[in-house]
Amino acid sequence: MRRLRQLAERTPAGRDRYVDLLRALAITMVIIGHWVVTVIERDSDGRATGHSALGDLPWAYPLTWLAQVMPVFFLVGGYANAASLTRLRARGGDAADWLLDRSARLVRPTSMLLLVLTAAAAVAWLRGADPTWIREVFWFATIPLWFLVAYLAVVVLTPPMYALHRRFGLAVPLALVALVGLGDLGRLTGPEPLSYGNYLFGWLAVHQLGFAWHDTHAAPPPAGQTAPPSAEADAAGPSGPERPAVRRRRLPTSRRAGLAFLAVGLGALLLLTVLGPWPVAMLKVPGERLDNAAPPSLALLAVAAGQLGVILLLRGSAERLLRRTGPWQVVIGVNLVVLTIFLWHLTAAILLIGLLDATGTLPTPVVDSASWWAWRVPWLLLLTAVLAVLVAIFGPVEARSGRHRTARRAGRGTPAKAAATVAGYAAVVAALLLNSTTPQDSPEPLGTPVGALLAYAAGAGALRLLRSGWGTRR
Repeated sequence: MRRLRQLAERTPAGRDRYVDLLRALAITMVIIGHWVVTVIERDSDGRATGHSALGDLPWAYPLTWLAQVMPVFFLVGGYANAASLTRLRARGGDAADWLLDRSARLVRPTSMLLLVLTAAAAVAWLRGADPTWIREVFWFATIPLWFLVAYLAVVVLTPPMYALHRRFGLAVPLALVALVGLGDLGRLTGPEPLSYGNYLFGWLAVHQLGFAWHDTHAAPPPAGQTAPPSAEADAAGPSGPERPAVRRRRLPTSRRAGLAFLAVGLGALLLLTVLGPWPVAMLKVPGERLDNAAPPSLALLAVAAGQLGVILLLRGSAERLLRRTGPWQVVIGVNLVVLTIFLWHLTAAILLIGLLDATGTLPTPVVDSASWWAWRVPWLLLLTAVLAVLVAIFGPVEARSGRHRTARRAGRGTPAKAAATVAGYAAVVAALLLNSTTPQDSPEPLGTPVGALLAYAAGAGALRLLRSGWGTRR
């Protein structure tokens, strides 16, 4: 509590506390949503298994328009990444320095999760557990890595995408939305591979809006100056000829704009889902051919637009609340370990299910029955307690990572350092992608393919070596 109070007291006057609140709320809603829709049943062998209840709750599909908050996280991520990139550039850092700073916060907590899960899988295998069962448990625990793959890819593309933003402004997300529409056409009429780019284009579009939101808080250039100040120009990287008409068009953030975003997003969503071909649910529904989030569809981007409208409408009330010390300390506390909370929340569910099953106290009520809904309350409370223990154990890894600042080291980066940084990130992303795409029923004694573990170790190790100072010209 003392540290939280100190951090609250040292909060810069210009910090946008609302962004931190949105990040904390988005992750919290994802976790609660996953926990609420979890159904525990028993297979033919009597083993406890879990799956999503959404397939049995069609009346809840419209509620997923609020529960699907990954767009909020990418919007906030764009804002935060633009802010941190421009600050680091102003201190003399380059894109490789920035990526290394981000790797400290993103990769270290992920490495801890994979290390613990792999060790547990190895112990289970040595004790004679079925490799297919090991993979099923590992797969469920690492579902959050699906999201992390997309976010890491967006992070590594931030420097060039921010340069495009500084030159073309809101034209960039509009172009990305058009590409998502082309991918949707491929999913509906073929060829389906045309839609694969939506995994990147959809989240990039929302992330670019975060850049535009950050612009609304940046100090405007002096009168008569169309180019940004030197630090901003450096942050953007090499640029071409100015396009003032585009550059001056900022993202509108007034209450009227909030109402407009909400109306347009909701209207487009109704057209695309109720009248159009896309599912109403914004989360994965077992058995559905189409999924609005994998890859992101135009319907999901319509949700993002509506959510941006709600964010703008609630901004004033939220900022007044966050000026109070108590609420702000809570937001700081969650953000210190926000990735740890997200990464471990399904592991908490596995541990609780295993504990209740071992003690013979695991209930398996029918979905949507009165007993199932009554069980949701103690279920959420117990899961919160288990997750709190996991965060207390592993959270310090992330909290310490947040203090890391690569750019504080003297020296200038080399081309080899920049290339190695990107290669390290690419290896981490490829490893996580391989884990996520490996079938749930694949026999994996270590829970995930050995190739994924080796690639991840190589990438994370390279990033750790680079953070220690290798590749810096003294």
